[in-house]
Amino acid sequence: MTEPSESAALDAAVEAVHRAGVPGLFAEVRDGDQVWRGAAGVADIATGRPVTAGMRHRVGSITKTFTAAAVLQQVESGQVGLDAPISRYLPRLVPGERGDAVTVRMLLNHTSGLAEYLPYVYPSLKAFPALAETRPQSLDDHRFTRFDSLELIETGVTAPAVGAPGGTPGVYSNTNYLLLGRLLEQVTGMTAEQYITRHVIERAGLRDTGLPDGPYVDGPHSRLYEVWFGMIDPPRDYSVYDMSWVGPAASLISTVADLNRFYGMLLAGEIVSPSSLAQMQRTVPVISQEGRTIDYGLGLHPMEGPGQGTFWGHGGTVWGGGTLAMAGADGRRQLAVAVNLQRWNRLDASGRPQPHPVDDALATLHRVALHG
Repeated sequence: MTEPSESAALDAAVEAVHRAGVPGLFAEVRDGDQVWRGAAGVADIATGRPVTAGMRHRVGSITKTFTAAAVLQQVESGQVGLDAPISRYLPRLVPGERGDAVTVRMLLNHTSGLAEYLPYVYPSLKAFPALAETRPQSLDDHRFTRFDSLELIETGVTAPAVGAPGGTPGVYSNTNYLLLGRLLEQVTGMTAEQYITRHVIERAGLRDTGLPDGPYVDGPHSRLYEVWFGMIDPPRDYSVYDMSWVGPAASLISTVADLNRFYGMLLAGEIVSPSSLAQMQRTVPVISQEGRTIDYGLGLHPMEGPGQGTFWGHGGTVWGGGTLAMAGADGRRQLAVAVNLQRWNRLDASGRPQPHPVDDALATLHRVALHG
């Protein structure tokens, strides 16, 4: 970065996350034209193969920003009304009065009231977020399952509603983003994956980013180790996994460099128009899958911190992997970080995740990366 001391602090912060218990992680920090990249630890516990900053990685719900940007492009072209009812486009998928009440905006910001389908697809996770009652067995059961998004959507739509359409706080639900994928297909004549690839990924010039068609990650990548709150011991590798269970909600593969490029361009008004970006940055309170209340826009959420103002981006998790990408409101200062371990916290007697040194180490890395 601009100062050798800052680069040394970032090197130390990444190494500290590794020492706290993450097998491997890698990151890129940008400050204007200055770029720092770093990595610590291993991509494969068995062989000791090291992680590198250029590896491809499953980035989970960061996918939602790409899908939201694609939908906003269609709003700009007049093909989609942001506050139009979803019944105008997908009457069979969200039928009746609910389809008339749920708008495209409500899908984008998770205020539709539609339930998450995930606990119904993964029965042993059905108690989530009552984590002490969950079991990781169905992760293995579905490693190669090819899901039909229409069936997943039906599961979420027919499950008991988690709120009234437009009510706040909203409740985070992947059902919303599978519906947005179907909306893109309806109005563009392409699959969501094809449209996002051509008009978001290629528009941003991202060379190592894509939506997978199958269970494998192409190119150099890390194994992904899941411990499921200490219930999987030793950690199990889920880097080979069919991601059709989340599709346009969370299946993207990318690199930290591509993510920083994407968010920098998005916040500069180069992926969607400045007026569309302003809509994406209008937030409402939403209850996350971890049970926390967060501010959430249209596929974006803010992160506040000292000194540097508001950062915008998204986080994402998959089985065994996690990613966070954030950029300053002016797109200048950016962080993208990827880790190859998930759910490292053990549970206390009441089933709540206990503090873990990894949490503190990651918080320090975020602070150093974003605020210097």
